[in-house]
Amino acid sequence: MIRENSNRLWEEAQQVLPGGVNSPVRAFKGVGGAPFFVRSGSGPYLTDADGNKLIDYVLSWGPLAAGHAHPAVVAAVKDAVEKGFGFGIPTEIETQLAHKIIRHYPSIEQIRFVNSGTEATMSAIRLARGYTDRDIVVKVEGCYHGHVDSLLAEAGSGVATFGLPDSPGVPAAVTESTVIVPYNDLDAVNEVFARHGDSIACVIIEPVPGNMGVITPEPGYLEGLRSLTREHHALLLFDEVMSGFRVALGGAQEQYHVTPDITALGKVIGGGLPVGAYGGRQEIMAHLAPAGPVYQAGTLSGNPVAMSAGLATIEVIEAPGVFAQMVARLTQLNRELGAIMSEAGIPVYQNQAGAMAALFFTDIPVRNFKDAKSSDTKRYAAWFHAMLENGVYLAPSQFEAGFISCAHDDDVIAHTLDAARIAVRTL
Repeated sequence: MIRENSNRLWEEAQQVLPGGVNSPVRAFKGVGGAPFFVRSGSGPYLTDADGNKLIDYVLSWGPLAAGHAHPAVVAAVKDAVEKGFGFGIPTEIETQLAHKIIRHYPSIEQIRFVNSGTEATMSAIRLARGYTDRDIVVKVEGCYHGHVDSLLAEAGSGVATFGLPDSPGVPAAVTESTVIVPYNDLDAVNEVFARHGDSIACVIIEPVPGNMGVITPEPGYLEGLRSLTREHHALLLFDEVMSGFRVALGGAQEQYHVTPDITALGKVIGGGLPVGAYGGRQEIMAHLAPAGPVYQAGTLSGNPVAMSAGLATIEVIEAPGVFAQMVARLTQLNRELGAIMSEAGIPVYQNQAGAMAALFFTDIPVRNFKDAKSSDTKRYAAWFHAMLENGVYLAPSQFEAGFISCAHDDDVIAHTLDAARIAVRTL
């Protein structure tokens, strides 16, 4: 595959952007080599700077559930842009999108729009601390909640320990009120609440993590978190930035029938434009300024262009049968990929939750971050590049989720499997 233009653009970008990118995973450090540069997207396809056409299973890391440049989304954005880019004062589209989300998420009675998933989780934690008048946040190892200082923490040596900074520039004092526990380990959470129950403001978790690959909760795990937080008068915060409108239209909370106190959303509700949100019971949200004392603000929050893109995207995928068809096609793809790997004698473990999935090169079940790290990342890198050479773009890291859109039709799935049969020979 010719990448002459992408390579030239990569050299130029590295001169003016740190590491050549504006978000680290784009640099392909997880798989090696240089990234390609995108010229355009249409439906399930990307076209790169050299004219190569690629089937896209990253979809801007999740938000493009309707595919690239869906006509309904493009029309909604054009209509909004023609009226003005933003006003810094209320517009009707904010309320319309709020109603749409609340209909799908009964746990949300009121919602506050922000501009990114990071801003949503950061603000939600501030709200949880303000509402409970407590400081400690329990975070689950391997779950990523954006680059919030207090959540950029790694586990210490114990099973459930206070976090240590996981990045230069984050003072130890910032993470000293963050406690880390493994995913799918309810005993560890019980231990934390036994020690610190009266000081815990919230447990924050990706109910279906999408940042250590895709991992699903074991039976009783989310229910156990709900019971513990309720018993100790702490809040349960679901970060559904990735799983929202992806695991199900109503997110993981619909799929697993567990109701959080606060939900953080993003990705799909912006339809590819920068949007985040957090919401919950009216009693909790009433603590936010200007109604209450917990301050949070944003000049571009509720931007009408982004609101329009999100509303149009949700309307596309909530149409009868659309979401179910997405899930069915991804299930078919995963089943046949598994068969291809099995026939080649290559051990893999696959997880799927609705319209998001991951394939791990390991022979053990993947139920937490430790298990995910057992995957053969060198083999994944070889798989990634082989698929890319055959016209299929997968996540450039073993520890990221893959997604499907409603634009991925049967022909696209068939072409993907043809590419896989060729690519697997390189492994």
